[in-house]
Amino acid sequence: MRTKFDQPLRIEEIASESGMSVSGFHHHFKAVTAMSPLQFQKQLRLQEARRLMLGERLDAASAGFRVGYDDASHFNREYKKHFGLPPLRDVERLRESASRAAG
Repeated sequence: MRTKFDQPLRIEEIASESGMSVSGFHHHFKAVTAMSPLQFQKQLRLQEARRLMLGERLDAASAGFRVGYDDASHFNREYKKHFGLPPLRDVERLRESASRAAG
């Protein structure tokens, strides 16, 4: 999941590769991570998008697209829900904090 987070999640394939039923995989995954596979994938995508905006200076739409979101407004909503701020404001805040810490 970590290497293919930008692709559609195929629970049936992952469960089969793990030798589990779909429901068994969901139960085991949630017991280990405290979230569903879909929530885990979403978290990976959003963290990678944040890294791309900070490190590679991508705009929000490009970062969202790169991590698997086809709809920029959906990406923006998910990002704000996860990090508490829209992408641009979050990245600006992080950059300001980093420059104050370095200064």
